[in-house]
Formats: sequence, C-alpha cells, structure tokens
Amino acid sequence: MDPASIGKAVLLALVEGATEFIPVSSTGHQLLVGHFIGFHSPNNTFEVLIQLGAILAILLVYFRRLLGIATAVPSDPKARRFVLGILVAFLPAAIIGGLFSKLIKAYLFNPWIVCATLVAGGLVLLVIDDTDLEVKKTDVYDFSLPMDLKIGIFQCLAMIPGVSRSGATIVGAMLMGADKRSATEFSFYLAMPTMAGAFAKDLLDNYKYLSSNDVGLIVIGFIVSFVSALFVVRVLLDYVSRHGFWLFAWWRIIVGALGFAGLIILG
Repeated sequence: MDPASIGKAVLLALVEGATEFIPVSSTGHQLLVGHFIGFHSPNNTFEVLIQLGAILAILLVYFRRLLGIATAVPSDPKARRFVLGILVAFLPAAIIGGLFSKLIKAYLFNPWIVCATLVAGGLVLLVIDDTDLEVKKTDVYDFSLPMDLKIGIFQCLAMIPGVSRSGATIVGAMLMGADKRSATEFSFYLAMPTMAGAFAKDLLDNYKYLSSNDVGLIVIGFIVSFVSALFVVRVLLDYVSRHGFWLFAWWRIIVGALGFAGLIILG
C-alpha cells in the first residue's frame, strides 16, 4: 500500500461515512470522487465493502433500541410487526439486487449517470421539501405493512447510482404519509439489512479477486467510514426535523453540475 493509495482510500471512506445516511447518494459521490482522483477497485468492491463501517456506526447508535426491540419481539405484537415491516421493506431490494447487481454495476455505474441523477434528485428534494404533504404517521412503529412495502420499492430506485438510498426511502415514506423525522428514522432502520445484504453479496462475489493490498485499503476504509458515519447519524435526525432537506437538495445540484463540468473539461 503506497501513501497515495492510502490517501485516496481515506478520502473515499470519509465521503462514504459522511454521505451514507444523508439523501445525497454515497455511491454516487464515491464514483465521482474515485473517477477524478483515479481510484479504481475490482468491480467497485472497495466502495461497497467499506459500507460495513457505516453499518456498525448505526448499529452502535441504535444499539439500545435494537436490543429493546429484540427482547420485546416474543411478547409484544407491535415489536413483531415492526420487525416484519422492515423485512417486507427490504424484500424488493434483496430480490432485484440479487438478480441484477452485476448488470447494474456494468451499465449504470457511470459518472455521467451519477451527475444526472444527483441533479434530478436534488430537484425532487426541493419539491418535496416545499410541498405541504399530509402527515398520517409520526412514529415508525405505526407504519403499515403495505406502506413498508411501498417504501421498499422506492428504495430500489437507489440501485441507480446518484439516486441515494436514504433519499429514495425518505421521499417514499413522506409520500406515504410519514413526517420528516419518522421517514428519516425508518430509512436508518431499513439501511441495516439492506447494506448488510449488499456487503455480504459483494464479498461473496468478489473475495477471490481481492489482493492483500485491497484488503488493507478496505480495513482502513472501514475504520474511517465508521468514524465519519457515527458523527452524521448522531446529528442527522434533529437537523432534518428542524431544517428539512433544502441543504441536501442544493448540495446534490451543485455537485452534479460541477461533476458535469469536470467531465466535460477533464474527461
């Protein structure tokens, strides 16, 4: 591992942790940054595997709640229904990702597509943030199973890099009647099985192609993404509740526009 590769891995991991749980697309940002700094990993494996750091960060922040849910499942119907709802929401991504992940990587992991979806997603967030949607649900434990399934279908849009997994699930939940805080919290819970599943599948598909240098960079990336994601998860819910999504919307639009400019000028 040369210093330049380590520096690039650290930068990408910072981007991953900082953007995984906000609606700006961590994968899209990693693809753009990786393109411009010349970082390439086999089948984009580095970008997927360092998500483990972000997964552990949210597990740490939500440990007490997850433990409470787990201990309540045998006796509490509401807890059982919530767990079932998360699994139902995860199912569409599990099916589509399992069947088409290689095709998606081959044809959609393209910086031009990322820039286009970043801008388009930013415009969607501006519209959603400025629309007076009817709020029917303010607690993630009260989401219905049909609502969970619809949110899970929205999450599948995030398989297009630049769309944003958290952005798709938050927008989907709000269109289904959730307020901003509960929509964001549900996105956190749904991230756990979704990201863990993507990590496991990518590791199974690509472990044989990884060299010792790749493994070392992934370990560094895991640590850095864990620390940066831990900070974001701790502050995001309160920020969204107070300020909405306008900052993330404009961030997407600006990054997408700069990305287009960079691709045109630098290639």
